[in-house]
Amino acid sequence: MVSKKQTTIQDIAKALNITASTVSRAMNDHPKISQATKNMVIEKAREMQYQPNAMASNLRKGKANTVGMIVPRINRHFFSNIINGVESILNPAGYNLIICQSEERVSKEIENVKTLISNRVSGILMSLSIETQDVKHLQKVMNHRIPLVLFDRVSNKLPISCVENDDELGAYDMTIHLIDQGYTNFMWMGGPRNVFIYKNRYCGYKKALESRKLKPAQMQIFEGHPTLQVALDFMRNYLEHNKAPDVVFATSDYMAMGAIQACQEKGLKIPDDIAVAGYANEPFSELISPKLTTVEQYSEEIGKAAARLLLEEMLSENDEVIPRKTILRPRLIVRESTVKSKQE
Repeated sequence: MVSKKQTTIQDIAKALNITASTVSRAMNDHPKISQATKNMVIEKAREMQYQPNAMASNLRKGKANTVGMIVPRINRHFFSNIINGVESILNPAGYNLIICQSEERVSKEIENVKTLISNRVSGILMSLSIETQDVKHLQKVMNHRIPLVLFDRVSNKLPISCVENDDELGAYDMTIHLIDQGYTNFMWMGGPRNVFIYKNRYCGYKKALESRKLKPAQMQIFEGHPTLQVALDFMRNYLEHNKAPDVVFATSDYMAMGAIQACQEKGLKIPDDIAVAGYANEPFSELISPKLTTVEQYSEEIGKAAARLLLEEMLSENDEVIPRKTILRPRLIVRESTVKSKQE
């Protein structure tokens, strides 16, 4: 039986018509190699199923051939998609994945970090919990010289590579769409603004209102844990004592779902009596009635981009890695929940 020939750096170089030394330097994040070339080499290596001798390299460094990943909740479609994206990049490169969840608690996130450090992982990917403000535990990762990349929920308090969605743009585009539909009396329903993504989404919402001469300070604001139940409880209570706004812009599809349920319980028709918009394009968003207007975040691409950044840092022979940021552009998806009837 003839064994399949393992792909080498020379094979990648030949396929790309560049030198083997260029391939090697690209894989090791050499500063004289352009980012475009680095990305091209990594993509070709994945395509050709190149597996660097990561085990031998990591044994020399005293590290396991594994990457640790910390997410707030594994059972959320957004994060499971990100995990798929990460594995599609890291597995062909010879790395296994250890997945932890913080359950949105900073105390558990800190324990996750300690566990991964003690397991001598080669690198860590992390999305911060909703409680996380102090980032001393991230500094500990850096002190251990473990490559670290943040994604989605990031922090600007430390020089760490990260992958983000342009949440400000996503919320801006959504708000402009809602204004163009004729809505002027808004309710903002979001996660706490100490969390980077919700802060950025509120900023985009505020800028859009101001660009159309509407005053954010006159609009209703609710901030809470971004779950269906929290939104449902709040909206039920609000509608018992207040007139409904024209539109609810919820910064998660789960909150939007809670708002819709509360409105329908009160006999309000969506979008004729009140419009509701969400954020994230969860699978249920096009299954409910009416179908939910939302924002696509391309979660699997977030995972791929984060894994690529981490892979480059893990393969780098440079002691000092310059942090880099990748920002993905979201897409507005207009559905029934915000589009007024033509006769109006």
